[in-house]
Amino acid sequence: MNMGLKLKQRFVLLAVVVIMALVILYILAGRSSAHGRDKTWFQWKQQKDENTALSSNLLLDGLMLDKRPSGRNHVQKGGLPGFEPIDFTADLGGRSPWTIAASWVSSRHIYPEDAEELGGILQKMATAEITHADVGYKGTQLKALLVLNGHQKAVFKPKRYPREYIIEGKPYDGYDRHNAEIAAFHLDRLLGFRRAPLVVGRKVDLRTEIMPVGSDRLMSTFLTQGNDTCFYGKCYYCKETEPACADGEVMEGSVTLWLPSNWSLKGRQRHPWGRTYRNDKQARWEYDDTYCNSVKQTPPYNSGPRLLDILDAAIFDYLIANADRHHYETFEKDGDKGMLLLLDNAKSFGNPNHDERTILAPIYQCCKLRSTTWERMKLLTGDRLSQLLRKSLANDPIAPVLTDAHLAAIDRRLLTAIDMVQGCIDENGRDNVLVDDSRHH
Repeated sequence: MNMGLKLKQRFVLLAVVVIMALVILYILAGRSSAHGRDKTWFQWKQQKDENTALSSNLLLDGLMLDKRPSGRNHVQKGGLPGFEPIDFTADLGGRSPWTIAASWVSSRHIYPEDAEELGGILQKMATAEITHADVGYKGTQLKALLVLNGHQKAVFKPKRYPREYIIEGKPYDGYDRHNAEIAAFHLDRLLGFRRAPLVVGRKVDLRTEIMPVGSDRLMSTFLTQGNDTCFYGKCYYCKETEPACADGEVMEGSVTLWLPSNWSLKGRQRHPWGRTYRNDKQARWEYDDTYCNSVKQTPPYNSGPRLLDILDAAIFDYLIANADRHHYETFEKDGDKGMLLLLDNAKSFGNPNHDERTILAPIYQCCKLRSTTWERMKLLTGDRLSQLLRKSLANDPIAPVLTDAHLAAIDRRLLTAIDMVQGCIDENGRDNVLVDDSRHH
């Protein structure tokens, strides 16, 4: 009896040991499997990160540009045109920079995608002899009209603020920012629009370059404050008490190339999403979310590319924080099919800490966008836009053009705009939002 009991106890003990061993083996196997899964995921993520970094580096390091003896930038097969750094040493082959620039202008673009001489023309704009200077054309902001050697007109907007200065208040407050005009030109190029005139930074010696060739009406607005030479020009808001002043006699500013005379402008047309600039009165779009339906029934927005140009401009203006596009201009000869020119962008880059969502009203009210614009936007995510813009601006004569805060703001705003368009796609379907407008692009 006792022997049978002892044998039974041994079997029970053995069974317990076997069960415990199986449990331990199961746990160890699970951990090994989990470790394998974690390792696989880590390797996949590491490879993905490496691929992303490689792709980003290819994009940012000249996008597979080869260096040819001619000194010009060429895009190799697989490169992305429009993303190449601007070569300020580009050879113009002895041709007039102004003739080249004038020959580029077309119904849909100010310059072509493969404008190899672009940097060379910008360099001439920054260095060419000034043969005449006058007060600027009509407008609300201070500017001067320059004539460069070779009878080329250009607009000079003087520096009014240091780079780090932040414009508080309404999104359209403050003086024009010359550096904003420069940065907007480069961003327009990176977005693939190419609807902004050529702009470059320039330092002008007022005593040696302007005073000997300045008109009487311009020179009558010159004065001195301490050791600095200043001028206040003639414009709607120009005042003797608020002049722009040089650093001594050297004034920093932006130079915008005048469009050729054979491409005359139709004149200022009211932007359908323009502001009232009054605290006691709202524009219809500010309280009516169905406003776009009315716009789409009104010429020239009921057919052709104009509404899509308005939507492109909304993306562009949101990125640069320009809430001041109350009117726009097109080429006279193109009629209602003329492109919306991205002129006068100097009320941009005022406050890097504020994103003015109402600039995107055309997007969230119409829920439409060119498919080419959408694809370009997605390509520029992941800080690529700011890095490309930084690189594009690096060779400008007055670099650095933008502060890091403004560059970071552009990336942030791009994501907001993408989220907004994606929301439209999710709600209405891709085919009802994105428009293939290759005929007008």
